[in-house]
Amino acid sequence: MKDKLFIISNESIYIDKNNRFFCDNLDLKSIPEGLNKYFEVNIIGRYSNKKRTKKIELKKINVYKNIFTYLYYIFKNFTEQKSKYLIISLSPYTFLASILLKLFLKRHFIYLRSDGYEEYKSILGNLGKLIYHLMFSISVFRANLIACREHLLRKNKGNVVNPSQLNENWFKDQKKINPQTIKLLYVGRIRVEKGIFSLAEILKDKDYNLTIVTPELDIVLKEKNKNINIISFENYNDSIMKFYDEHTIFILPSYTEAHPQVLDESLARLRPVIVFNEIKHVKRDREGVFVCERNFQSLKKTINYITNNYQIIIDKIKVNKLPTKKNFIDELKNILTD
Repeated sequence: MKDKLFIISNESIYIDKNNRFFCDNLDLKSIPEGLNKYFEVNIIGRYSNKKRTKKIELKKINVYKNIFTYLYYIFKNFTEQKSKYLIISLSPYTFLASILLKLFLKRHFIYLRSDGYEEYKSILGNLGKLIYHLMFSISVFRANLIACREHLLRKNKGNVVNPSQLNENWFKDQKKINPQTIKLLYVGRIRVEKGIFSLAEILKDKDYNLTIVTPELDIVLKEKNKNINIISFENYNDSIMKFYDEHTIFILPSYTEAHPQVLDESLARLRPVIVFNEIKHVKRDREGVFVCERNFQSLKKTINYITNNYQIIIDKIKVNKLPTKKNFIDELKNILTD
């Protein structure tokens, strides 16, 4: 019989009239579905009345409208034998869940997917950084840490994993494209910390075309920009690959990132990537990732270099050793069963 695994998240989850569950974040779909092969997975999340795009293929999902019912559900399951608890990312909700687990001496894991210090700072300034520091400092006590990058552990003991959504299909039938027809692509959520508003301002009234592919519905930018096209897209069976194939360069304008999986997705489809200086660390040993300043002159110079050396860059991208989804899920499974 499988052990129970409670995945505790701050993710907003929508329930449709057929009692199906949807979220925007691909990790909250893929991680529970992948781990359900080895555990009896139960998801705990927040209720959303806004439609979401990614259907979660699990039966045991519980969503709550307020923090009290959220915490009570966790508490009432403490009687379950051989239960494990995995908190995905730190937020006010999951922070309080962590405290509850500590109070009742429940062994739990915290998976740090991104740099919360920088995310909170980008939203709330230095106050946000202080708030996250308090949550982090308390949460790491008597918790088993998992992170997608070593620096997220902040010198605490923990395991480092390699997140990925890549399967064998990502490396098949890679399409060629004319690099002289410059088409920029961004895949992700529309958030201040993701830098997409900054990028839109940089490209305003410029000649470059940008496609934004997002899981969110009914998204519009504050100011209309004729050379920016926004597509709300539900990614089923890796169908999002077509967008990478149709564009020449992927751009990731985030102010903070730890292990952006979209970067590896672009490289798997043999498309160069541009990031800004704030997240130059995500380049690591990856071929085909270029760093520039957050201004139009630097971005234009980088785009020109890529287009003028496109085939040479593609040949270098082919030598990258990219992580896969199977390896990632196996890493998590081994940590949780250790």
